[in-house]
Amino acid sequence: MQGLVRDDCRTADSVICAINDAIAERIGQQKFRIWFKNSTHLTLTDDQLKVGVANQFISTWLESHFQAQVADAARAVLGRDCRLVFAVDSKLTGGQNSFNFDKNILPAPRLSDLTPQTAGFAIGAAGPACQTTQTRPAQGRNLKLTFDSFVVGRSNELAYNAARSIVTDKQSPFNPLFIHGGYGLGKTHLLQGICNELRSSRPTANWLYLSAEDFANQFVLALKTRKLDAFRHRMRQTDLLAIDDIHFLASKPSTQEEFLYTFNTLDLAGRQVVLASDAHPREIAQLSEKLVNRFVSGMVVRIDTPDFKTRCEICRRYAGMLKKSVPEEVISYIADNLKRSIRELQGGLLKITAYASLQNAKIDLATARAAMAELIERGEPTMNLSNIESAVGEYFGITVSAIHSSKKDKTVALARHFCMFLARKHTRMSSSEIGRLLGDKNHATVLVGCKKIEEQIAQNAQLNWQGPTGNRVCNAKTILEQLESRIR
Repeated sequence: MQGLVRDDCRTADSVICAINDAIAERIGQQKFRIWFKNSTHLTLTDDQLKVGVANQFISTWLESHFQAQVADAARAVLGRDCRLVFAVDSKLTGGQNSFNFDKNILPAPRLSDLTPQTAGFAIGAAGPACQTTQTRPAQGRNLKLTFDSFVVGRSNELAYNAARSIVTDKQSPFNPLFIHGGYGLGKTHLLQGICNELRSSRPTANWLYLSAEDFANQFVLALKTRKLDAFRHRMRQTDLLAIDDIHFLASKPSTQEEFLYTFNTLDLAGRQVVLASDAHPREIAQLSEKLVNRFVSGMVVRIDTPDFKTRCEICRRYAGMLKKSVPEEVISYIADNLKRSIRELQGGLLKITAYASLQNAKIDLATARAAMAELIERGEPTMNLSNIESAVGEYFGITVSAIHSSKKDKTVALARHFCMFLARKHTRMSSSEIGRLLGDKNHATVLVGCKKIEEQIAQNAQLNWQGPTGNRVCNAKTILEQLESRIR
């Protein structure tokens, strides 16, 4: 795993190296090579991270597709938010030559050919070309994450065993395997682990790993370019189709219908489909009932936040990958204070190692406390959106799927606004991320919802809604206190 503060970086540049590695971890090595490596120049000031690029096209693309991941990477390394700016850097001008394409993966496209497909997906050794504008197949590229590097604990043991059975059993016991859980808990790790294990055990098998966004983008491109048959052949001639972030298909009826046909074709042929999502199929708003029924007909398994023992082991593994000697008391300190996700643990450990390198200090408990002081002082959030929306739904007497829906009746709207407010207060997700997970709402909707709750709390307004037992009335501050007591 990447994230290493390289020894050959000058002290002043080590944090930039760490941010670059953290970006690569979040978006994947292929996308990083195409869009960032030797193509961007990061400059860090006190309150701003500038991403210098070669031209305005690239600036617009990076800002619209990778802003959240870059911000999250910077936050993980720095331990604080900073203003993100994408701008043309005269040192990088030079058009297409500023890209560093790995010719063993894809031939370098023309600038006009750069689409989501270029940064798209991984394909198995026997698979066809991985985009309609290219003819050269990908030659068995390994994905980064494997079963061997996955830390198994009580929170993820069922999901891990189900994922392994996909590859080890002669006939898969379920189709599809649907893994869901919060951000940064290992869903992508398991999907990539399945693909890598299949590649190792059955080198001639065709497998395809991609995100639901890539599936949707390629479907739209196939329609526009009248190459739908080629798209369908590529998707449906695989022994294993693994799709990440399947909730992205919400509110996209045409793409959902196409995916349903793809799923049915693979299932009838006895081929495997594996899916990952932030939410249970029944909690994904604006997902067709036909798709929901197909998803729940297989194995639906949830990954929860790791317990203390598992968090410690994750830190040990990551320290080993960083080739750093980290004392057990430091491991315990990190695990005891960072509880929300695996990425949060990795970010905390990376911050400590970077801090020790910059201060020329040894990694001990004192260094760990100094490096993480700001995180601890501001109360690093440990809640996840799943817990928040479950607690809010139960309190207001509605389902989570209602919160995700487009319903605007008083009770649902009030519950949805409290979800948005609590998520902004107690998680590190952006308003765009919250909106996407709450039924594909835009960030402006989240901001408006949060502002309404803030005003009601400031006035301690009396709120009323229709609960299961009839009309209920309560002051805004009391509602907030009762909700927060349920999710702590």
